[in-house]
Amino acid sequence: MALTAFDSRLGADQGRLVPKRTTAPSGDHVFVLGSVPIDSTVALELVDVGPSGVDRTATQVWLGELLVFDGGRSPELLPEYAGARSLVLQTADTLRIVLDPLAPFESQAEVGVRVKSRTADAAAALDETYRFFIEDRTAPRVVAAQATGPRTVVVSFDEPVMVAGAPSFELRVLAGPAVPVSAASAVAEAELVSITLDTEMTPDITYEARAVGISDLSGNPVLPPFDRVRFEGFRPAQPAARGFDLWLLLPRHNRRDDTTGDLERFIRCLQEPTDLLLAGADAFPDIFDLERAPEAFLDAILADLGNPFAFELDLVGRRRLASLLVEMYRQKGTAKGIKNAVRFFLGLETTIEAFASDTLALGDAELGVSWILGPSDRFALYAFNVVASRVLAPAERRQLRVIVDYLKPAHTHFIDLIEPSAPIEAEHWELGVSELGTETLLH
Repeated sequence: MALTAFDSRLGADQGRLVPKRTTAPSGDHVFVLGSVPIDSTVALELVDVGPSGVDRTATQVWLGELLVFDGGRSPELLPEYAGARSLVLQTADTLRIVLDPLAPFESQAEVGVRVKSRTADAAAALDETYRFFIEDRTAPRVVAAQATGPRTVVVSFDEPVMVAGAPSFELRVLAGPAVPVSAASAVAEAELVSITLDTEMTPDITYEARAVGISDLSGNPVLPPFDRVRFEGFRPAQPAARGFDLWLLLPRHNRRDDTTGDLERFIRCLQEPTDLLLAGADAFPDIFDLERAPEAFLDAILADLGNPFAFELDLVGRRRLASLLVEMYRQKGTAKGIKNAVRFFLGLETTIEAFASDTLALGDAELGVSWILGPSDRFALYAFNVVASRVLAPAERRQLRVIVDYLKPAHTHFIDLIEPSAPIEAEHWELGVSELGTETLLH
């Protein structure tokens, strides 16, 4: 006896879902089906491959812990699962059962189906469990929001989401005079959505964000009333001892004469841009700090230092170059400076050799013993080669020449770049091909 088909369908004409069989920890066989529509029917076919047939009275089907079909009772189907599409049909060797729930399944529910039956002669029995999962029809919900910068807000949801379209959020001011803001862009990463605003928000003022272009990974959009969240406008950090309240800086008689409060409200309007200017001044150390400077300011720092190298470097490489560029200027015109710069950009060890190296060495050469006259030609006297420790790629050769041409002394001449030669492949003697005395090479 075997259960040859198990499916969950949306109507009678939908395609059958093929079960994936696994083994449960208890040893029972478990069949798992993927995402299933919430208004599906559950259809089973029990087939006896022998001559006895299926014992209908001994057949039982459970959904979860609920016994929904019992062939030994009347009615066989539980009324809650005896909808218009339900069916119990038995032939000589097959028993087909279709369960049609009157109420749809819950979204994202895991439904377990247990089938117990036997053949009419009790020679074979069946007791297997199946599980399938209902499709996601649950809309995501906004959980919280927090301003992380003057122009950035992070909104969290109860499940992973994606930005379905633009605009992604609508923002409005709930209390007090404040600068109106709108979402310029939004980027989703799992349950978090980072919003970039078109302008700075007013500190400590309550804003409301409404999600209008956000959906979960199944395409369910955010629905009211769980599409709104409130947050406080970002206030930049400031030194604890600072007191820069414009209203308190006014003379006391001006504050006393302000019986209508108009002057104070006007001064409070000026306080907001003042705080933004002070916050910008407080952030200046992060701009000229090479380790924390934003990318745009880092490029400006390199330009201000007169960076002569137009090489493409990543962000970390540019930070390192900005920290070493002054030292490169100090070592300009020396062999040490050339070798250090090549090592920085190419990770390559090099050696500087004079073009005419067999010359008199002061303090080493002996008169009449190792006395060697240097070149009389001024060009050869100030020429040199660069010896590389490995074979270079074409792009590396171009970069090395640029580095050397910039850092060498002005009166010297860079003649040649010497690289290790490629190993010579030995011509081995091949049996049956090479001729003795003609193509035989010893090596």
